[in-house]
Amino acid sequence: MFSVFSVFQALSLFPHLRLSVTFGNTKDEVQLLKLISNEAIERESGDARSDAERDRELLDAYSAAVTDVVERVAPAVVHLEVVVPTQPRRGRGQQREGRQATSSGSGFVFASDGFVLTNSHVVERATRMWATTSDGSRCRAELVGADPDTDLAVVRVDGSGFATAPFGDSSRLRPGQVVVAIGNPLGFESTVTAGIVSALGRTMRAQSGRLIDSVIQTDAALNPGNSGGPLVSSRGEVVGVNTAIIAGAHGICFAIPSSTAQVVIPQLIRDGRVRRAFIGVSGQSVRLSRRRVQLSHLTAASGVLVTEVVEGGAADVAGLKIRDVILELGGTVISSVDDLHRVLTQEAISHETTVSVLRNGQLMSLRVTPAERT
Repeated sequence: MFSVFSVFQALSLFPHLRLSVTFGNTKDEVQLLKLISNEAIERESGDARSDAERDRELLDAYSAAVTDVVERVAPAVVHLEVVVPTQPRRGRGQQREGRQATSSGSGFVFASDGFVLTNSHVVERATRMWATTSDGSRCRAELVGADPDTDLAVVRVDGSGFATAPFGDSSRLRPGQVVVAIGNPLGFESTVTAGIVSALGRTMRAQSGRLIDSVIQTDAALNPGNSGGPLVSSRGEVVGVNTAIIAGAHGICFAIPSSTAQVVIPQLIRDGRVRRAFIGVSGQSVRLSRRRVQLSHLTAASGVLVTEVVEGGAADVAGLKIRDVILELGGTVISSVDDLHRVLTQEAISHETTVSVLRNGQLMSLRVTPAERT
């Protein structure tokens, strides 16, 4: 005779068992086993259905988030057409007049009176510009200011009452966070791609040679023409400006963080450029020997070797010489040319400060007053 314990033991061994036979005169136990077995099967099928429903709900939530972002930000995205002069050609002993070429890129309106943010390389050397909005309107645009060192530029579109895209805080981004890129790649207007934040804190070399800090890496697909378009968080806020891809690579794209853009924009609108300091030297990053670091009690094992001093410049007046190695400026350790660039901000212009250099094995401290870079 089967006990209740043996029934549950059988179920643990055969969880999918359906019983339609009887064992001796234990009909009640067999009936119980049949009921328990059927319930287990129904529960498992229910779990399978709930898993599928949860997956579907997650996909629906992802789609809804991306759709919501597009509906909120896409009306502020514009397609920029830029006319640039081509290089003049020579023929039969005379110089021919250069022709003009048209390039394109993206941008987005951040102020309702027509201010548009884009990349500096999109509008570089532009002689004429037009902006096409999401409703198909085509307006004349003019350059307000550009900063090649951060690859950002502001243009203004004729008109008012434009839809705008709000800025978010890029410092709050986390790897793995969903982001959406909107732009006009290869001339296809209002194209949307989605991905995640792949990494934060990247550095990228601008066309001017300076290093751009805190760059966002994403796998949201970008193509030529996406440059200048917004990278948007799931909250519908612009957290970056799409700027570059790596040729031949897939899923490795970069955007200038909104934190950088929000610092640069007011200066471009006010001055047409970003003011930076300059001490009048050319140099290169060099490593110092371990012995030199120990003998001179240096805090860094590298510095900037001065290769040229501009005559009459701030460094020349201060007494810097070729072959000097700059170690500190204004109390900040200088271990590379990029460190020197970071220190020479607008705030440093016309403010006397101390520069520490290594000259012929001897530490020296000089006073220098950076000038404004022209």
